[in-house]
Amino acid sequence: MSRLLGEIVDALGGTLYGATDTLIRRLAPLASAGAGELAFVSQPRYAHQIDTTAAEALIVPPALKDSAAARGACIVSDDPYLYFAKLTQWWRREHEATPDTGIDPLASVHATAQLGEGVSVGPFAVVSRDVRVGRGVHIGAHTVLGPGVVVGADTWLHPRVTVGARCSVGVRCLVHSGAVIGADGFGFAPHEGAWIKIEQLGAVRIGDDVEIGANTCIDRGALDDTVIEDGVKLDNLIQIGHNVRVGAHTAMAGCVGVAGSADIGAHCTVGGGAVVLGHLRLVDGVHVSAASVVTRSLLKPGHYTGMFPIDDNAAWEKNAASLKQLNRLRERLKVAEHAIEQALQNKPKS
Repeated sequence: MSRLLGEIVDALGGTLYGATDTLIRRLAPLASAGAGELAFVSQPRYAHQIDTTAAEALIVPPALKDSAAARGACIVSDDPYLYFAKLTQWWRREHEATPDTGIDPLASVHATAQLGEGVSVGPFAVVSRDVRVGRGVHIGAHTVLGPGVVVGADTWLHPRVTVGARCSVGVRCLVHSGAVIGADGFGFAPHEGAWIKIEQLGAVRIGDDVEIGANTCIDRGALDDTVIEDGVKLDNLIQIGHNVRVGAHTAMAGCVGVAGSADIGAHCTVGGGAVVLGHLRLVDGVHVSAASVVTRSLLKPGHYTGMFPIDDNAAWEKNAASLKQLNRLRERLKVAEHAIEQALQNKPKS
């Protein structure tokens, strides 16, 4: 579990200052890094930590080259955070064992399924009829692919993922354990005090390079498909309702809920625990703060927040009670303003 600093630079680029044979045993946070460990400093405002860290070597921006080189070995990169992200990927590839390819004897693969070269299927996985799986796909233990599912090349499905009938997942996707793609959307018609199910006849279409977190659920469409476009990143425990569209490279943090038929643009971010109500539209470049509730369409790019600030309970109750009176106070203020205007108009001119 170690690599030479020179090997890292040969693989990922950057400019090395210091010995190429410096041994790196681990990637570590800046504050706790020690001997044999590599950390990064992303911005000049963290420069003071360069003098206090015990890291063996640092990844720094050009502005911090001199101070980093004065204390020891360093790699200079225009974007240390991006460099570190790529380094973590390279480090994992270098140190983790490549999974065995082939079909585990305990897996169930239908005779009509088509599996590409280098596919691995774990124990107790189920690959149903007419499934098409691209080359290099990993299907984890207990994962279920329903009839007619398509999975693109080099996608990794962790254990216990479920992909429902006729849904598709693009290339180079990563789906974590417990995710459900293609469950029925929440569609019911009220009739005489009961709920009559509306069959969900659409599917889910996942683009390329999408990551879906653990226990996230993406419902199939009622008639048209639910669509998750290329590069979307979804955290754990997210609910995406039926017929939702999520634009390319949008990211959502844990516990977000998106109700049916919402249309979310590209390059948006939605903070943890936020809710987007159904049939609303968020244009490209909208950023929603954590715990906000989006109750109207957001048709201009920008940062939006819609939460009631936390307070001690007694003060919160008073403020909440005041909020309930706002409409009445607004009407009284309008009457008072009108009366003042009338009095001014009727005032005799001197």
